[in-house]
Amino acid sequence: MDWWRAPAGAASGLLAGFAALAVAELVSATVRPEAGPVVAVGGAAIDRTPASVKDWAIKEFGTNDKLVLQLGILAVLALLAMALGLVALRRRLVGAAGVLVFGLIGALAATGRPDSTGFRDAFPSLAGAVAGAGLLYGLSGRLATASAPGGDRAEAPSESGDAPSAERPATGEWDRRGFVIAATVAAAASAGVGALGRSFNASRGKAAIASRAAVELPSPASPARAVPRGAQVRVPGVSSFTTSNKDFYRVDTALVVPKVNADTWRLSIHGKGVTRETTVSFADLLGRELIERDITLTCVSNEVGGPYVGNARWIGVRLADLLTECGVVPPSRGGPADQLVARSVDGMTIGSPVDDVMDGRDAMLALGMNGRPLPFAHGFPVRMLVPGLYGYVSACKWIEDIELTTFDDYDPYWVKRDWARKAPIKTQSRIDTPRPFARPKAGTVMVAGVAWAQHRGIDKVEVRVDDGPWRPADLAAEDTRDTWRQWSFPWAATPGGHTLTVRATDRAGAIQTARRTRTIPDGASGRHSVVVTVD
Repeated sequence: MDWWRAPAGAASGLLAGFAALAVAELVSATVRPEAGPVVAVGGAAIDRTPASVKDWAIKEFGTNDKLVLQLGILAVLALLAMALGLVALRRRLVGAAGVLVFGLIGALAATGRPDSTGFRDAFPSLAGAVAGAGLLYGLSGRLATASAPGGDRAEAPSESGDAPSAERPATGEWDRRGFVIAATVAAAASAGVGALGRSFNASRGKAAIASRAAVELPSPASPARAVPRGAQVRVPGVSSFTTSNKDFYRVDTALVVPKVNADTWRLSIHGKGVTRETTVSFADLLGRELIERDITLTCVSNEVGGPYVGNARWIGVRLADLLTECGVVPPSRGGPADQLVARSVDGMTIGSPVDDVMDGRDAMLALGMNGRPLPFAHGFPVRMLVPGLYGYVSACKWIEDIELTTFDDYDPYWVKRDWARKAPIKTQSRIDTPRPFARPKAGTVMVAGVAWAQHRGIDKVEVRVDDGPWRPADLAAEDTRDTWRQWSFPWAATPGGHTLTVRATDRAGAIQTARRTRTIPDGASGRHSVVVTVD
């Protein structure tokens, strides 16, 4: 075997894999972007990932966890494609069949997703696999015609007995040149097909983008009160009291952010205790009485001192009013349903206690965020949120269905993965400044941060230096009990290494516990500390 055949075989596999993905991308534009093999396999991987691994990924990679997953899938596919290219050097059919097998895996992953629209979701992976298998078979065929050592194959004399023409290149040389030409054409064609597919997929979202651009949020019938002066402490390094849309954390399982057209969006409400099943449109919600509230959201994956918490001004429709109109009665008053299951367009299911949704708190179907229509990444056109509950049991984005049922009858997505059925947000606090391992100068150092206990409110924050006594911090003005509260503490810092620890007390009198727990199954607990060295 010529030395160049092995790398050429591996390159054939890579090109076949590239062609398969490019064709799949183009075909997915005729089905839906979520049916593409990388997205489908990535979604299936997320669905089957143990909660502990998912938690580790969020901790290590933050909101880039989905990008890391997709890059990992592509890296594995590249290695497997090269391996199939090497196999095809000796067994063309086996190598090509291997590509078809991976196409079948992608098809099964696509049709097995919760949001699958049926067998059509298999088309992108199958079409891509056929194209990739055909290309690998063809390229490996060119390599298989290579001759004996040296890459040249002696030509038979012509019928006239003349020697082979010196002007004709040796067969081995022609095969190398022909392979390079064929591979170059295949790479260029695949790149063009892939670009065309991405363009078509991007155009599919244009109607949704246009529908969002056309939204004008009405003035709310019940506006949020002005954020009180003094809610933001004047200490550099502390989080902004209101988190901007671009800085608001995003934790979900969607590898492709759904782009839903507000003009065609509908929400169905049905299930146990629903005496009047209802379907509402976006326009219906805009025409209803709207409320505007400042509400802090927290992800259950937020470690002690973590970043997955943010405060925004939301505008939407009271969910309790809508449910009452449908005849829903909470279980505390005799209703048959104790769980509200919200379903997203991407197949996510989130279960919330009906009593919590209807106990008077500002649970809503949100249409706007910080004065603008919801960003696509945060649930446009409509998302659900319930103050005081972690997002995985309350904050369904891209919502399209609400079913009233019971906790005994149905386990939503995260409950099936060992997270708790009910998850009120725990009392927590965080030191924003100084940062861990900072080196402040001796003298007065401002220690500051945020504390939260949504729907209960924060009554006290205390700071401890090393093993010293707990000392009260200065609390910023409170907006509402559903928002976080900022605090500051002037520390007379002395040279050397020190550990700063914070704890909060909520309005129910509960002191933030020192007992450290993982985020699984119902949120992390413990006290946030930072180590600094004072110069």
